Amino acid sequence: MNGEFLFKSGIFAGIAGLLFWLFQLFGSSDKSTGKPETVIQSSDIARVPDNILPESNGEIIHHHWFSLAYNEDHEQAEWVVYELNVERLNSNRAERPNTFRPDPDASTGSATPRDYAGSGYDKGHLCPAADMAFDDQAIDETFLMSNISPQTRAFNMGIWRQLEEKTRDWARKFRKIYVVTGPVLSAGRKQIGENKVTVPAAFYKIILAPDQSQVIAFVLPNEQGAGDLQDYACSVDQAEEYTGIDFFPDILNGPKEKLESALEIQKWPF
Repeated sequence: MNGEFLFKSGIFAGIAGLLFWLFQLFGSSDKSTGKPETVIQSSDIARVPDNILPESNGEIIHHHWFSLAYNEDHEQAEWVVYELNVERLNSNRAERPNTFRPDPDASTGSATPRDYAGSGYDKGHLCPAADMAFDDQAIDETFLMSNISPQTRAFNMGIWRQLEEKTRDWARKFRKIYVVTGPVLSAGRKQIGENKVTVPAAFYKIILAPDQSQVIAFVLPNEQGAGDLQDYACSVDQAEEYTGIDFFPDILNGPKEKLESALEIQKWPF
C-alpha cells in the first residue's frame, strides 16, 4: 500500500513539475523585464457605443474597433468613428500589415485596391493605422477598403498626417477622445477605377473630449496644405454645414448643444 501511494505521489509531483516548467517557458510575462505584457486583447474592449454614431443614410458597418457608414454611390465611408485613449496608445505596437482588401461586410461590395491602381491618388486611411496599433486585429481592420478614400499624395503625407499625429497628442492630453472622420462627398471632383470611387474635394475630422466637454472640428481641402493646421479648425456647426452630417447627436444636445457653435481653439494646444 505504501509503495502504491509513493508511486502515485511521484506521478503527481512529476506532472506538477512539468506544468510549472511549461508555465515558466510559455507564460505571458515579458522575458526581458518579468512584467506582464500590456497588449489590449480583443475581448477587453466593446464595440463602438451607439451613442457616438453620427446620423447617416449609408450602410452602418460595425467592425471590432471602429464603425462606419458606407456610401455605395461613392464607394467609400461617409464617416468612420472610434474611441482613442491613452491606454491604447501606450500599449505594445502591432506590426503594420499593408494588406489592403475589400470589406466583406459591405453588403453591396466595397471598392478594391485595383480601383486606385494608376489613378495618381493614395489609398488614404480614414481611421489611421497608427491609432489602432494596440492590437493585431485592430490595425488589420484599418486596411479594409471601406476605411480608405482617395487622397492626393501631398495631402496624405502632409497636413492630413499632421492632424492625425496631433489627434494622438490630444488623446494623451485628455486621456480619452472620440473621433469622427471622413470625406466631404458633396463636392467630389471625379471618379476613379472600375467601381467609380469618388475623389473627395475635402476631408473632415471631428474630435470630442467627453470628460472635458470640449470639441473641435477641421475641414481640409484634398491638396497640399497652404497654412498652419489651426487655420483649418472650425466649429462643429460649420463642419455639419460642409458635410450635411449631424455629428454626436446623442451627446451634443441639451446643455451641451452650445458646444456645436463654439470654437475654443485655445483649449486644444497646437
